[in-house]
Amino acid sequence: MVVTIIGIGLIGGSLALSLKETGLAHHIIGVDQSLENQKQAIALGLVDEIEADLAAAVERADLVVVAVPMDAMLHVLPQVLDAATERQVVIDVGSTKATLLAAVETHPNRARFVAVHPMAGTEYSGPSAAIPGLFRDKTLVICDAARSAEDAVARVEAVFGRLAMHLVYMDATAHDLHTAYISHISHITSFALALTVLEKEKEEQQIFALASGGFESTVRLAKSSPDMWVPIFRQNRVNVLDVLDEHIHQLQHLRELLNQEDYSAVYQQIQQANLIKKILK
Repeated sequence: MVVTIIGIGLIGGSLALSLKETGLAHHIIGVDQSLENQKQAIALGLVDEIEADLAAAVERADLVVVAVPMDAMLHVLPQVLDAATERQVVIDVGSTKATLLAAVETHPNRARFVAVHPMAGTEYSGPSAAIPGLFRDKTLVICDAARSAEDAVARVEAVFGRLAMHLVYMDATAHDLHTAYISHISHITSFALALTVLEKEKEEQQIFALASGGFESTVRLAKSSPDMWVPIFRQNRVNVLDVLDEHIHQLQHLRELLNQEDYSAVYQQIQQANLIKKILK
C-alpha cells in the first residue's frame, strides 16, 4: 500500500515503522505542520517523503492515518474525508471517539472512515519517540464498525491483524467511558502526583536520589505532552470527572483510615486492591 500519515509523532511514527517492517506499506507519505517533525521523520526513515498539500497526500494513498491531537482531529478529519474516494480507507488513532464521530456523522464519505484506538504508547512524543513493534500484542479498539463500509473495516482488520494486535469492538460512548477508567485517570493521577512532589519536595537532587522504581513508574505518565492530553480531557470531560470523583473518594477514605490509625482497615483496603492481580497478570 501507499500510506499517508498525518501527524508523525509517537503513534503515527511507530505505525509507519510497523507498516514498513511487515511489508504492508511500500511507500509512506508524511504530513505534519512542524518543520522539525518533518525533518526528523525523514532523517529517521519513518516516511519516504513529506507532502505539504493535504488533499494531494490523501489522493495518492490507499490508507490514510490521522494521528494529530484530538482538537486538531475535529478539523483535520473532515478535510481528509472531503478529499477521500471510494477506493480509500481513512482511520484515526485518537483516544476519544464520541465527539469526533459526531463531527463526521453526516459526512458524505463517512463510510470510508473507520475509527480505531490502538491501546499502546509511551510518555514520550514526537518522531524520535517512534518505536518498532509498539503495537504487537496490544489491543486495537474499533468503534462503531457498523457505520463504516464493510470493505473498509475488513482492510483495517487485515492491517492490524498483521501487526499482531487484538481486535475489540465497541461503540463510541462505551469506548470513551472505559478509556476514562483505564487510561485517562492514570494520566491525570500521574500529573497530580508529580505536582504534589514538586510542591512538597523542593530539593530536585533529593527527588532524583530517593525516587525508587515504584515512584518512577507511578509518575512516568506525568512526562506526557499537554498538547495531547488537554484535548483528550476536554473531549472526555464528563467521564474523566466521574472517575476522578471516585478516585478522590478512595483517597479520602484511605486518608480517614490513616487519620484514625485504623491499620486493620488499611490492610483490608490493600488486600481489596490486590485483586487487580487476577486481572493484570
